[in-house]
Amino acid sequence: MKLIDTHAHLYAQQFDPDLIEVIQRAKENKISKIFLPNIDLDSIGPLNQLVKNHKDLFIPMMGLHPCSVGSNYREVLPEIEQELDRNNHYVAVGEIGIDLYWDKTFLQEQQDAFEIQIRWAKSRNLPIVIHCRDSFDEIYEILKAENDENLNGILHCFGGSLSEGEKIIDLGGFYLGIGGVITFKNTGLKNVVKELPLSKLVIETDAPYLTPAPHRGKRNESSYVKYIAQEIAQVKEITLEEVAQITTANALSVFKQ
Repeated sequence: MKLIDTHAHLYAQQFDPDLIEVIQRAKENKISKIFLPNIDLDSIGPLNQLVKNHKDLFIPMMGLHPCSVGSNYREVLPEIEQELDRNNHYVAVGEIGIDLYWDKTFLQEQQDAFEIQIRWAKSRNLPIVIHCRDSFDEIYEILKAENDENLNGILHCFGGSLSEGEKIIDLGGFYLGIGGVITFKNTGLKNVVKELPLSKLVIETDAPYLTPAPHRGKRNESSYVKYIAQEIAQVKEITLEEVAQITTANALSVFKQ
């Protein structure tokens, strides 16, 4: 059995004290690949160093996170794009999108940066990995306008309604990333995932964030993706092996691996 963590930030400082142990636990728990989304200009170095040190496990993406989009985004984006083209090992444009949870000040800038990075991906035949927090309508409006045969990717950390999930799937080229929230006691995501096709789901941790039960409240790590897979298996009343097989195949497909 193999599992893939399609979204983790193991280059973050939270992992500096015990990164080798975190990697070892991931391997022991059958995690065959971990995909790393970029955040900003400062995260490029640590991300690439991690990939260089563990090429067998980590696969990088390149993008500007919406929470990193500010008044100077027009100066930052060319540097991100140069990095995207400098290294041909980036398999996606991400993490990109819109976040209105913390601050709505730069909504217009986030929308513009999202559209620009979508077009990078389409012109390079790369998938996108989308951050969507309190912004589904804004995200969907842009995706619908940009949608064509070259647009595909993952709506990362999906926690929306069944209707929202179906709208993303109906665009044609998208998968939904299911993370630790599905393991929370009072989440409605269990019922939503039960109705969604497994053929359109991938699994992720978003480590160090959104730690699944039974470790909720502690730092997340890639080995915990097994708890997400186990919960999906229970919700859908299928085997863990089936979840692993299908979500792994989905991940390899969307990232063209």
